[in-house]
Amino acid sequence: MISRSSAVAAAVAVAAEHGVRVREPVVLTDSFNLRIHMRPAPIVARVPTVTALGRPRPADVLRRELEVVSYLRGVGAPVVPPSDLLPPGPHVRDGVAVSFWTHVEHDPDYAVTPEQAGRALAGLHEAMRRFPGRLPYLGPVLDEPARLLELLGGNVEADVLARLREAHAGLAARLDGDAVQAVHGDAHPGNLLATPHGLLWNDFEETMAAPVAWDLACLLRTTRLDGRAAVRAYGADPDDPGLQAFMAARALQGTLWMLVRALRFPSEAGTARTALEAWLRDPSGATR
Repeated sequence: MISRSSAVAAAVAVAAEHGVRVREPVVLTDSFNLRIHMRPAPIVARVPTVTALGRPRPADVLRRELEVVSYLRGVGAPVVPPSDLLPPGPHVRDGVAVSFWTHVEHDPDYAVTPEQAGRALAGLHEAMRRFPGRLPYLGPVLDEPARLLELLGGNVEADVLARLREAHAGLAARLDGDAVQAVHGDAHPGNLLATPHGLLWNDFEETMAAPVAWDLACLLRTTRLDGRAAVRAYGADPDDPGLQAFMAARALQGTLWMLVRALRFPSEAGTARTALEAWLRDPSGATR
């Protein structure tokens, strides 16, 4: 498991190799990934930590993210861009994968409205529809949870693990239907940054080929705003039966990642257990 100190050291070392002197690396977030402001340079390093547990080749995920965001920036979509002060990566140093992004000033207390979130997602989907590259079909939904379930063996009760495995096994047959395109993959308002240049989409690590229903399910299930109103602002029906399987898949995915995150942060075990119990009561992922 990658430690905070080794992650910071790897990012600083790679930056130095490309002529960026980091005097004061500041950890901005340490959750599923580590984000480090490479002060005084306007650069943010991103290092997969918890997410690396579910991804055998985390550098491949960073590469895919950089390709998609570089494309979106090129067509004028509102995204946080990769850094142009050094090669954005991905780099691998001492077994640690790193990518570099532009540090943008933003207001973390800004409350994105449902209307803003829905319209922003509609615009993003329009831009992503023309992405020419190859993306895994529902990879973060179908493939990564299988690895997470293996990690959880011995960490949750056998009968509970069996229920989680059964739910995951049934997803592939349920998540079909609509046309497939590039989607964000984690399209909740926490990944919209309020900047002086407007709202910018961030964090495309789960970008994939999927029906847009996946991103709509992410928006519906957010607790940061009224997801139903946001989906209506997008131009979709929050009561569309076609969204139900995607909401169930999102609920399972989120529960598994919370449980795996607690392996790195034992202090989060209680929060993870609460999420698991909520899923056991209602695995449908339905919103009220």
